[in-house]
Amino acid sequence: MRLNRERVLEAAVALARRDGLESLSMRKLADELGAGAMSLYHYVPNKEQLLDGMVDRVFGEIELPSTDDDWKTAMRKRAISTREALARHPWAIGLMEGRTDHGPANLALHNAVLGCLRAAGFSLEMTVHAYSVQDAYIYGFALQQQDMASETADDFAAEAQRQMEAYEDVLADYPHLVEVVGGHVAKAGYDYAGEFLFGLDLILDGLDRLR
Repeated sequence: MRLNRERVLEAAVALARRDGLESLSMRKLADELGAGAMSLYHYVPNKEQLLDGMVDRVFGEIELPSTDDDWKTAMRKRAISTREALARHPWAIGLMEGRTDHGPANLALHNAVLGCLRAAGFSLEMTVHAYSVQDAYIYGFALQQQDMASETADDFAAEAQRQMEAYEDVLADYPHLVEVVGGHVAKAGYDYAGEFLFGLDLILDGLDRLR
């Protein structure tokens, strides 16, 4: 198959998703594509521009908020879609907002979020605040989820029970850990999606009072 920029970016994203961003090099990417490393530079002149293109592809997977929805529904959909995209591409956490060269999907998403907030009646200053607090929460939650070994509520419950047993000799000094982790998490577990929505709705309800 003939090389083009989209094929190069698609392969780079797949490689980062499979092996992690640290595994990505122009030479390894060329091997994945069955091409010479020098041929890639025609489409992405350097690794920074490669990363810019990869990040923009992740932005392209995020649902744009629509002013056809009420603003809280639109922001909720955008937040859920962002978390899901980052769960598919954990290599992108920490890169999404720090690039200095922005692709069309990046620009389109930011413009749509700002437009939705402005249409909802937020002032210019409050639009900045509202955007900032949502992104801080979304990216922070994604980073925390990436750092956790457990993946399901049952995993969390089993791990909490294991820790209660492993630290049994010292738990008398930590009664609140016993109460919450042993008394609740070890039984109910911890559900990423549910906890994410709980915090997100708190933020959106708080912002609604500041419009």
